Amino acid sequence: MTDVIQDNKYVELNYQVIDEKSGQVLTEVEFPLGYVHGVNEVLSPQVMGELEGRAEGETIEVPIDCNALYGPRDESLVITESIENVPEEYREVGTAILMENERGQTKSFLVTRMDDQTITIDGNNPLCGRQVVFKLKILLVRDASAAEIEHGGKVETGPEIDSGRTVPIE
Repeated sequence: MTDVIQDNKYVELNYQVIDEKSGQVLTEVEFPLGYVHGVNEVLSPQVMGELEGRAEGETIEVPIDCNALYGPRDESLVITESIENVPEEYREVGTAILMENERGQTKSFLVTRMDDQTITIDGNNPLCGRQVVFKLKILLVRDASAAEIEHGGKVETGPEIDSGRTVPIE
């Protein structure tokens, strides 16, 4: 009998996030994402719910309204600044900048545009205002071990080290 995704099953999958309007792949996870279902939510609750009851080898598509997930786009979080006022290490599109307000709250901003005189940073989630489709390929479904359930995913073991042996240094 084929295992299906349910609580305490170890699952590995790949996924893409595709802009529904343009068909552009916005994010792609090529290396298997592994987790224990019902123990930790590695994706949005809507996607996790759609995975329930699915089997290894299946590919599913889950439409997501990112406004519901991240809230509507807030143009007050888009800041254009003179490039001289921005440290050199932040002057590259795609760079994340962690900023803090006067109350000590932090928020991540992303450099989205740059020219010779200005730089634009955006504190909105990059998916804000978009309709996207999560396309997920289920690579593996099996019973999770007790250690995997405890840790919420695969438990990697390092190399065994024999601490009783002394190696001379030359």
